[in-house]
Amino acid sequence: MSADATNFEALLRQALAPVDPPADLALRLERTLVNLAEFAQEELEAWELSAMRHPRNWVRPAVAIVVGGTAGTALVALRVRRRHSSRRQRSANIVELAGRTLHDITEETRRILPGR
Repeated sequence: MSADATNFEALLRQALAPVDPPADLALRLERTLVNLAEFAQEELEAWELSAMRHPRNWVRPAVAIVVGGTAGTALVALRVRRRHSSRRQRSANIVELAGRTLHDITEETRRILPGR
């Protein structure tokens, strides 16, 4: 193998080395998702039905629904995933684990939905 190939391989190894995420990444992500969901909820609460006569007024509520739904779904997934290892240790089999996970998803969804 030539020296150029060795250098190239070393550069590739260095460039593709695993990088650990910051310790507070999950907390920052959760905070951002909560803020997005709250902003979308506030936008929908300020929405007036009388303004819906004109299609140009549909953009903001439609964006709020998409952003709020996406942020809420990601928030549920993040919180359920965080508790996965403890659920796995407490479960005797895969069916029980699936039941516990489904229960967790339901509880988190109820927690973030407005008015529930």
